[in-house]
Amino acid sequence: MPGLRRDEVALLAGVSTDYYTHLEQGRERNPSPKVLVALAAALQLDEIARSHLFRLGISGLPQAPSPEGVESDLLQLLDRLSEVPALIIGPSQDILAANSLAAALYSGFEHPDNLVRMIFLDPFARQFFDNWSWTAEVAVKNLRSASVYFPNDPGIADLIHEMTLRSTAFSHLWSRYEIQPRARDTKTFHHPEVGTLQLIHESLAVTSAPGQTISTYMAKPGSESALRLELLAKLVHDGHWEARGA
Repeated sequence: MPGLRRDEVALLAGVSTDYYTHLEQGRERNPSPKVLVALAAALQLDEIARSHLFRLGISGLPQAPSPEGVESDLLQLLDRLSEVPALIIGPSQDILAANSLAAALYSGFEHPDNLVRMIFLDPFARQFFDNWSWTAEVAVKNLRSASVYFPNDPGIADLIHEMTLRSTAFSHLWSRYEIQPRARDTKTFHHPEVGTLQLIHESLAVTSAPGQTISTYMAKPGSESALRLELLAKLVHDGHWEARGA
């Protein structure tokens, strides 16, 4: 919360400054729910940030491991979603699987294997994403949100370490400590083969595989983007790209 000193936050939350300092420094790892509620109120957190705080603050919450691979049933589901690009994303933003149309959508990237690396390290990203800065911010917020559910995931830790060293832009955004779970939004892409695509992005949690989400991209029916998506599908059908899977 900009403008608040530690002692002011502690006063608003009804705790001592020393105790609050220990919380910030990670020396106190078992705050009570009452303290967390008071801190959320003092910092005027929204619902997303409040949930994030409680996830960080309450010890003993079950941490289901995220599967490294994708179940065969999910791969079959991706294949059946032939009219829309569809991917399965892991908690470290790895592209674990993609149907043919999704592979075609991201075909301009040299290594379409991890969304964060693609956005920050591949030069193609700045011409592919209509609003690169917004896309970069969302990607980092998504990663930050996932990290609290999988604090011991080596893939997340390794990615954060790598990106902090290799990308100043990533390091700056990561230091802002902003969170935003994957959600529905509209994305605009500039595809080198079919032109501009404005697509509705939907992210669905895979309940049988904690940490994995299915991301789909759908064009508004009757729109220019829908026609261009159909053209992309035709190129796929004609053999320009092949499906990728894990």
